[in-house]
Amino acid sequence: MATQRIAIIGGGPGGLMLARLLQRHGKYPVVLERDQHAEERPQGGSLDLHGATGQYAMERAGLREAFLTAARPEDQGDRLYNAGGVLLFDRHDPTDDRPEIDRSALRQILLNSLMPGTVRWGQRITRIAPEKSGFAVYGEGWSEQFDVVVGADGAWSCVRPLLSEAVPFYEGVTLVELGFDVNRHPRISKLTGHGKMLAVGDNRALITQKNGYGHIRGYAGVRVAENLATEWGNWSGEKMRQTLRDVFARWAPDLQDVIETGEFMGVRPLYALPVGHAWKSREGLTLLGDAAHLMSPFSGEGVNLALADAVELAEALISADDWSGVRRYERTLCERAAVAAEGAAQGVKSVFSSMGVAPVLEHYRARVHA
Repeated sequence: MATQRIAIIGGGPGGLMLARLLQRHGKYPVVLERDQHAEERPQGGSLDLHGATGQYAMERAGLREAFLTAARPEDQGDRLYNAGGVLLFDRHDPTDDRPEIDRSALRQILLNSLMPGTVRWGQRITRIAPEKSGFAVYGEGWSEQFDVVVGADGAWSCVRPLLSEAVPFYEGVTLVELGFDVNRHPRISKLTGHGKMLAVGDNRALITQKNGYGHIRGYAGVRVAENLATEWGNWSGEKMRQTLRDVFARWAPDLQDVIETGEFMGVRPLYALPVGHAWKSREGLTLLGDAAHLMSPFSGEGVNLALADAVELAEALISADDWSGVRRYERTLCERAAVAAEGAAQGVKSVFSSMGVAPVLEHYRARVHA
């Protein structure tokens, strides 16, 4: 394993963390990323890194100080409203051990930590095929052979079909993403408070969350059929806004401001892999992050699991003389992810239910007393 050629497919936090950890131990992986450059696509909203997983990975990578510099412990608050605009839960404790960090900031920290040339931008993969020794990775007009190929390429991974027949399924909920600015949207900022706001009604929800640099990211979530969610993806922002006005027509005016004032940013149907997803190990191929355990964001575990995956996979690739270490990693990954995926699935069911806000309030109160 000492001279292995390693390709990491996907330049998200998990793949970049794996590359960083391998480089710290004298290995020279390449990260093949389809984007043309780091700023091509929005990277999503704010993340809370947990002590035993995300923060531990940053420590192992020698990036703890960089993380603490960019993190926002002041934005860990939670607020819960009902559809009538009544504040039912409000907790803000900056000393909690889950500080927020923008996904874009986390990714940039990891990119800055890598040797020049580690990430090969604009590398869309068209095929991966087994060879006598390892696997050949094909792109548009190029190919290269590797001993190990790691699928860190998210929900619609091109590596996963070589290991598993599982495909993501639609969870019945779609989020419409909206953007705000603290200075231009003071009412949304006040509504949000110090962290995240969740307002829950009958099979629908509004969410806003403080991000860095004075930004607020918002979502209007609705239970809707998959074919309609697909259709929404082709609509203009104004047509989508009118639909949301109808969906949230009976909600409190302060909450309707989220729909009226937000900048339309896109439609995000929620997909997940089956809870307990696992695969038969195949030497030279493995997965991490969403490629292995895609789940809804309602558990807050996605990126944390991806970073923990990277730590354990790096150890397996560094320390073992054969594939046995990776097989152990895969068993651990699947067992850990199954617990988080069950929680994420339950989170979707709780927030988007005919019971309204009651199950969510119970969850918030239980978490405080845990």
